[in-house]
Amino acid sequence: MTRIRRGYIAWRRRTKIRLFASSFRGAHSRLTRTITQQKIRALVSAHRDRDRQKINFRHLWITRINAAIRERGACHSYSRLINDLYKRQLLLNRKILAQIAISNRNCLYMISNEIIKEVSWKESTETELPGE
Repeated sequence: MTRIRRGYIAWRRRTKIRLFASSFRGAHSRLTRTITQQKIRALVSAHRDRDRQKINFRHLWITRINAAIRERGACHSYSRLINDLYKRQLLLNRKILAQIAISNRNCLYMISNEIIKEVSWKESTETELPGE
């Protein structure tokens, strides 16, 4: 009796999986069962690390802004700057502020000084108003 060859669908599916895992080392790039496990693991790690990367960049931006502001020796800190930005309703996100802190520090100092002046002026006028 002659031997019947299997269909090509499963073979094609395994080939597609092997193309995904071609850069893996050892059995992780050769054995089908191990390849599928490693593929799931790789995709889970990629999904997790995309979220982690967003968090890490936010930390970096905050650190850069804080360092640039404190370097000037002003009484301002990062948290006060962000709070004053919200009070004044300026829509500058942390990424943009960090870029300004790196490329043009004088601009960041001007922004922080203007915010300090306006917020302190508003607070002083609010306290001087007669009681209502």
